[in-house]
Amino acid sequence: MSQRILIVLTSHDQLGDTGKKTGFWLEELAAPYYVFQHAGAEITLASPAGGQPPLDPASDAEDGQTDATRRFKQDKQAQAALGATHRLADMQADDFDGVFYPGGHGPLWDLANDVDSRRLIEAFMAQGKPVASVCHAPIVLVHARDADGEPLVKNREVTGFTNGEEDAVGLTDVVPQLVEDALVQQGAHYSKAEDFASYVRVDGQLITGQNPPSSAATAEALMAWF
Repeated sequence: MSQRILIVLTSHDQLGDTGKKTGFWLEELAAPYYVFQHAGAEITLASPAGGQPPLDPASDAEDGQTDATRRFKQDKQAQAALGATHRLADMQADDFDGVFYPGGHGPLWDLANDVDSRRLIEAFMAQGKPVASVCHAPIVLVHARDADGEPLVKNREVTGFTNGEEDAVGLTDVVPQLVEDALVQQGAHYSKAEDFASYVRVDGQLITGQNPPSSAATAEALMAWF
């Protein structure tokens, strides 16, 4: 039987007080989408607000395009699914075998504190199912708790967008929190590679990737878990 993978996207489109737009990062959806599709998985997209999630315009710039992003933009089936994401509140861990969170800066504002996201993550973990996130999306783990009420990431091997990478894109003073710092503050064993190099950590059910170049590898690690 094919695996059922839930992909959870942000619904937040404002980059702090800059007046600029943000959202999900195209590469971090597109590359994993085709990893899952190639593996024969059944893919469901969800977001807090449902419907069309906001795309970070910076991720759609020409210099950020890859084979996966170009394919995704021309994929009518994928675009239809993206335009009609399910409401996150309606999703149940019972209906899926694993969950994947793409990044982009949007999750720092909404998914970081979303009660439905936290409920899902804790349910996936309690059911022995994998939870994967990449780049800024590991922020969704910060408020989740394990069965003992301890921070989910405490004493776990994780990674995520680095302080250096945030500084490199000039948004250290814009974001509400830094992914690296937030994970460390919850007691995680955080590690990283060189800035913008592919890097993935797998700690049991918990799978995290550092940045956009890590997105395909993070998705592959999720599928390898089964």
